[in-house]
Amino acid sequence: MTNLNVSHFFYVIIKLIFLEEVGAMKIGFIGVGAMAKAMIQGIINAGHIDANDIFVHAPHLNKYEEFADKYGISKCDSNLEVVKNSDVVVLAVGANNTIEALKEVRDSFTNGKILVSIVWQVTLNRLQELTNYDLPIMRMIPNVNVAQNEGMMVYHNNENVDESIEKQLNDTFNPLGKMMLIPEDKFDVSGSLIGCTPAYAYLFADILSRSAVNYGLDKKQATEMAAQAILGSMKMVETSSKSPSDLIDDVCSPNGGTIKGLMELKKNGFEKSVINCFDATQRKEK
Repeated sequence: MTNLNVSHFFYVIIKLIFLEEVGAMKIGFIGVGAMAKAMIQGIINAGHIDANDIFVHAPHLNKYEEFADKYGISKCDSNLEVVKNSDVVVLAVGANNTIEALKEVRDSFTNGKILVSIVWQVTLNRLQELTNYDLPIMRMIPNVNVAQNEGMMVYHNNENVDESIEKQLNDTFNPLGKMMLIPEDKFDVSGSLIGCTPAYAYLFADILSRSAVNYGLDKKQATEMAAQAILGSMKMVETSSKSPSDLIDDVCSPNGGTIKGLMELKKNGFEKSVINCFDATQRKEK
């Protein structure tokens, strides 16, 4: 272990002890788009970081001022101010804005600060090039369900994230849902799976509830029923030792309505449509 890493290790240990005693963890967001807002909502819901210890900045204040005031988070005048006030900095800008954003703040990542990037297309190696090779960096893809503390997050760390730092980061983000460490070369497919699926689930719930309305149910009640049925089913997939295919068999009784509905889905190309849908998410722009 180099002298720099040894120094950083002891700094993190002291810092973690201090944070545990005073609860002074501070987190910043460079960029305040939809995903950053979802993460902030989840963090505030979890209650493990005070709202005024969340620091944010983006170029257009009018797009997030109401949100910041509603939740009592701290608005900053620059990205530099975000970094200076934060222990963990979440980079939440578009890929095209990453270079400019990091160029402004790269020299401020000192004294044990940690960078977490949720920028989809920018690799850990590129993030290191744009900052420095001694900086602890986590690359993460969350989905919008983090707002309800039911999110799915995949992540990979650079070599500067030791066990102590990884624990600190996991303690920070675990309250937003479930975290999974994966190889960085699986980020594209994993990101599509967790990032796009909420939209497909919303569509499925909407179609089911509207179909029930066609047979006389109130729309609000039908939507609530569909949402709870889907939620409970996904809990079964998560917790059961059975495969999804086996769980389907458990619901289908001979000559029952469920099996008849499933056969209609198959006949009308539901499975192929889902596969084609996912394949479309993996196509790269020419």
